[in-house]
Amino acid sequence: MKRITILINCKDSKGIIASVTNFIHQQSGNIVYIDQHVDRVDNMFFMRLECEFSKGVFSLPVFKNVFNEVIGKKFDMTWRLHDSDSKPKMAIFVSKYEHCLYDILSRYISNELEVEIPLIISNHPDLEHIAKSFNIPYFCVKVTKETKQQAEEEQLRLLKEYKVDFIVLARYMQIISSKLIAEYTDHIINIHHSFLPAFPGAKPYHSAYKRGVKIIGATSHYVTEDLDEGPIIEQDITRVSHTHTIKDFILKGRDLEKIVLSRALKLHTKRKVMVYNNKTVVFT
Repeated sequence: MKRITILINCKDSKGIIASVTNFIHQQSGNIVYIDQHVDRVDNMFFMRLECEFSKGVFSLPVFKNVFNEVIGKKFDMTWRLHDSDSKPKMAIFVSKYEHCLYDILSRYISNELEVEIPLIISNHPDLEHIAKSFNIPYFCVKVTKETKQQAEEEQLRLLKEYKVDFIVLARYMQIISSKLIAEYTDHIINIHHSFLPAFPGAKPYHSAYKRGVKIIGATSHYVTEDLDEGPIIEQDITRVSHTHTIKDFILKGRDLEKIVLSRALKLHTKRKVMVYNNKTVVFT
């Protein structure tokens, strides 16, 4: 069977669900999953479907064209269709922190992540040995104030050469420029401490410890030009107390970063996230 996923958003109106489901039935398809949400404030409709078709009679290009003519134009939809047989290609950007990188690669070889990882890009050579141990090409593209533009051009060249669909910043300690963001809008996933912006800087856990916080957390989001203010995909927290040391804070924080980032990657690769007005609709 051929399985496809359809993501839809448009202005809310009567008959959308009935029209879509009837269309799938008329195309000899079987809906195996359906979920929808209506944003009452903005009067926007969101829907996610997974459908199965017999491979021998199903044509993806034909289906796309007919769906757009019969359904898409009727409701003025923004819609995306994804073939479940096609795994997205994900590039990993890293610097010197290794915990998120190890976690992603471990999940990758365990088939927990439905992706291909064609390359790893870093601004330092320090983690190349990890890439080698997983047989993934590693490219060190050094970034300085003077070479930032040239470095970005090289990054873009590599991303296009390896036909990358989206990027994960696994504790990549560089600000992504507007050009790269424009090329991969809503397709660059970052992880950061939930302390931000309350505890900015290089040592947020130290700042949080001194302040005597009772919870620490992590947030995964899509990257926008507004630093750390992109649409949020996933968040989590854990409690801390006066009995914990700074080392405890850091270890707990790193565990959260790995968990939250991996959840975000799974949601993105399973096509369960839709972005609208700097927010996300996340289907579970």
